[in-house]
Amino acid sequence: MSENFKFEAEVSRLLEIVTHSLYSEREIFLRELISNSADACDRLRYLSLTDSSLKKSAEDFKITVRSNQKDKTLLITDNGIGMNQEDLKENLGTIARSGTGQFIKQLQEKKESSANLIGQFGVGFYASFMVAEKVEVLTRKAGEEKAYKWTSTGAGSYTIEDAKKETHGTEITLHLKKDAEEFLEKSRLEHIIKTYSDFITIPIFLGINADKSEQVNAAKPIWTIPKKDITAKDYESFYHSTCQAFDTPWQTLHFTAEGILNYTGLLFIPSQRPFDLFDPKREVSLKLYIRHVFITDKCSELLPKYFRFIKGIVDAEDLSVNVSREILQNDPRLRKMRQGLVKKITSTLQKQLKDNRNDYLKFWQNFGAVLKEGLYEEPSEKDTLLDLSLFYSAKMDKHITLAEYVEAFAKEQKDIYYLSGSDLATLKNNPNLEGFLERGLDVLLLTDPVDEFWSTMVSEYKDNKLVSITSSEVDLSKFDDQKEPKGSDKKVEIEPLIKFIKSTLGDAVKDVRESKRLRSSPVSLVEDDGGMSARLQQMLQQDQKMNPVQQQTLEINPDHVLIQKLLKDVGNKDAQQRLQDECWLLLDQAMIVNGIPVNDGQAFAQRLNRLMTGQS
Repeated sequence: MSENFKFEAEVSRLLEIVTHSLYSEREIFLRELISNSADACDRLRYLSLTDSSLKKSAEDFKITVRSNQKDKTLLITDNGIGMNQEDLKENLGTIARSGTGQFIKQLQEKKESSANLIGQFGVGFYASFMVAEKVEVLTRKAGEEKAYKWTSTGAGSYTIEDAKKETHGTEITLHLKKDAEEFLEKSRLEHIIKTYSDFITIPIFLGINADKSEQVNAAKPIWTIPKKDITAKDYESFYHSTCQAFDTPWQTLHFTAEGILNYTGLLFIPSQRPFDLFDPKREVSLKLYIRHVFITDKCSELLPKYFRFIKGIVDAEDLSVNVSREILQNDPRLRKMRQGLVKKITSTLQKQLKDNRNDYLKFWQNFGAVLKEGLYEEPSEKDTLLDLSLFYSAKMDKHITLAEYVEAFAKEQKDIYYLSGSDLATLKNNPNLEGFLERGLDVLLLTDPVDEFWSTMVSEYKDNKLVSITSSEVDLSKFDDQKEPKGSDKKVEIEPLIKFIKSTLGDAVKDVRESKRLRSSPVSLVEDDGGMSARLQQMLQQDQKMNPVQQQTLEINPDHVLIQKLLKDVGNKDAQQRLQDECWLLLDQAMIVNGIPVNDGQAFAQRLNRLMTGQS
């Protein structure tokens, strides 16, 4: 007996969507069918807990995928709950209902929340038509004698006929399209199963033609095993195989969150930088599973981008996914999960900073620059990230925390001083440091490009202002034991040279003035409050986001022998050309010492040549 039925209108529309645009990869069809088979086995297992007649059926569950390369067919079988005629109509003839969806609803009504089920049966099944020109479903429901065969080409109708099947469960036969014959190959099928379904708890067997089938999935997710039963070598092996990493993880975080939201995390903090750490895409690389089924490794909502170096998996129990299982809905539970993951990672880092400072320093040198991205991307985490940050102390010659810097404040000090640049060697020789270190004031040396951005947005740490020592408004006089007398003659004495330098350099500088911070260097460059640092200007100019570079102020040291020599030449008309060259060289010197390329390399060389040959 055979009956012909038409798909409901929404099913016909869905088949068109599935076939052409719903899934980004055709291989997803196998993940969906295996997931449905796992659902069927789980449903039978749970029903057998309350129905004694099903207990004998609920044993030795397995899923088999078999390729017949001669007939161009792919067979997926399971010994799960199976379906009768009404189930076939509801599950495969409509989208409004689905067996798994109805079953979950019943469990929720009975407050049985432990069922390990996946998604909606009806929708995933239709992915078969991406690769098959005809699909046959042979099924028999557990506890019933009759079997049925469902057949469709996906063209708007399907048939259901009586059939024979010795055991309960479902067999799905896909008659593959010519352009889908790649899915008959063993290596292709094995790769798909291990990628998406490796940790489904039901054993999955793969057979090619008449060959004996072999189990290909791990079946027991390592993250479901009690931590006491997992060795460090087990974790490392999983890290290498699942995260495609080659180093030994620095930290392993294995935890389970229970309550309103249930999920398990197995996260790794690498001991070495991944090669793509600074890839412009800055993608989060955690793998998301839902009830042991792989969903995606591109779930940007799981972690903020400044934690993109974290590897591992998150397995959620009750996240909602859309019909394709590929794109997570805008689910507030996902945001809650993200908060939990961030808290777990930061608490681990805090403990390591406190208990294992040397190891933490190695971590910081690898990933500190990435972590500091969060200082301007997520203001709500600013305080936590600042406490986790390490900075190089010019005074102590080592990395310290901001809390340690504040604890070592000099008398009368209220601000946190810093200097940013391209590397430590350049910063240590920066003339702006001289006045601070001489007065016993520490300065934090910042060398990461990201420092130029967050330092302009983070104004303080625990009521202490963060101040760049290149700011023209920094006043060090309060730290002097003896103040210079007001109305000093020195200012009047140096004024002719300042006026000459201004007229010579013109628009190349914003201003020229006497310095209160220089000790052994003749000149330095500083920026006005609110202005960009020279390095940030460089970075933006290179990125073509800023042109031209903003002017800076040139400060001169009136006590330096070079400045005093120049002052004597101001009134000498015969030395004007040489004095002009020397003024430009002072600016070039200040730029070079600050790690800034001179504006005109050829003019710099010509001036230097004239002075060396006495032609100025």
